[in-house]
Amino acid sequence: MRQTPTDSPVVTRFAPSPTGFLHIGGARTALFNWLYARGRGGQFLLRIEDTDRARSTPEATAAILDGLRWLGLDWDGEAVSQFARAPRHAEVARAMLASGHAYRCFAAQEEIESFRESARAEGRSTLFQSPWRDADPASHPDAPFVIRLKAPRDGQTVIKDAVQGQVTFGSDQLDDMVLLRSDGTPTYMLAVVVDDHDMGVTHVIRGDDHLNNAARQAQIYRAMGWAEPVWAHIPLIHGPDGKKLSKRHGALGLEEYARMGYPAPALRNYLARLGWSHGDDEFFTDAQALDWFDLNGINRAPARLDLKKLDHLTGLHFSAMPDAAVLQGMRDYLTASGAGPLPADRLTLIEAALPLAKERARSYTQLFEKLHFVLATRPLEPDQKATAALDNVSRGILTELTPQLRNASWTREGLESIVSAAAAAHGLGLGKLAQPLRAALAGRTVTPSVFDMMIVLGRDETLARLADACGLTAD
Repeated sequence: MRQTPTDSPVVTRFAPSPTGFLHIGGARTALFNWLYARGRGGQFLLRIEDTDRARSTPEATAAILDGLRWLGLDWDGEAVSQFARAPRHAEVARAMLASGHAYRCFAAQEEIESFRESARAEGRSTLFQSPWRDADPASHPDAPFVIRLKAPRDGQTVIKDAVQGQVTFGSDQLDDMVLLRSDGTPTYMLAVVVDDHDMGVTHVIRGDDHLNNAARQAQIYRAMGWAEPVWAHIPLIHGPDGKKLSKRHGALGLEEYARMGYPAPALRNYLARLGWSHGDDEFFTDAQALDWFDLNGINRAPARLDLKKLDHLTGLHFSAMPDAAVLQGMRDYLTASGAGPLPADRLTLIEAALPLAKERARSYTQLFEKLHFVLATRPLEPDQKATAALDNVSRGILTELTPQLRNASWTREGLESIVSAAAAAHGLGLGKLAQPLRAALAGRTVTPSVFDMMIVLGRDETLARLADACGLTAD
């Protein structure tokens, strides 16, 4: 009789293959598993499915671990190596053989290919039906063999999926899959089931490209008399054009999002909304996500990647994040991008400028651009647009303005009054004078408010930068 682990403590797992970068879709799968387990006081486990020895690399494993840490997804215990558990997988295959739920198959690969070619030619199913399934053991030759599952030939295999609903597979769709190869190594299908069982996994939350695998894996659970997990197959992520996500849609690896300067909290928020919803809520905290996340909120339709929405959420998260958290995120971003640390002699200025710089920032890249005015040192090197803004006329107006600022009240109101008066004296609006001021103070034309910059920089630094821009000697 089938058992379900509905009353057991929740245990989920993320099981990536270390054959490349951590895909954005894999990151979302990990997040869903993490949210479901952590939100219920359960365990979130990590298993590295490294049985493909030709393609698995230590570098890819390290990248997966680093990516999960950056995203803020902690796991319980040590990461499990699937390859290291091969003896246990083989032990289960032999137990199924002894119980009559599996059998030795001596069919050569050429024989199997010949069967399939004939089946295709005759319009029959190409699922291989081994002649050794019910053979008398006395007839077994002294030759290499694989161990195959003795799958049911009649009836159906039903998967009750928490996302997809009830999915039925006819027995004519499922073959006697190989459990143990002739060299004694286990197949992926067997290894996954044994590992999930031994790790106590209660909920298998993964991409719906594994839905067909669930039918075959369920047969192993049932043959062993093990409790099946709750199955939950989530839709894949598609590109903005509705097609399967690929390189043509842009960034795929999690590390690319880190290098582009997206803060981890914003990416967690965005990934949670890719295929899952809680009413109309778009922006939410980790605490809310942990409280709200449930399998019944996952959609069946594929989600579409939309970086504009990610940018929007990033802006909301920057506004909500404490300055100390943003500052730590800046340090993490510099580490991820291979840059040096924040200059120690600028930290006081950075902290003073952060509240105004983080407004409307959509990435750490943009945030650093907005903080350029405190990170840069004299003499500034203006970019092309800033150089154009500092034409002869503008420098002349700034030359007149500089001495007026020496004795100004160094408040926003006092500074705005003097600058506005200088602009009016030349028949200009405040905005027309703001551009050359930005260029002189920051070497850029896209900056925080000129008055905010002047207050953060202080009187002496402001006057010195204006003098530099105008070719004057600073007093």
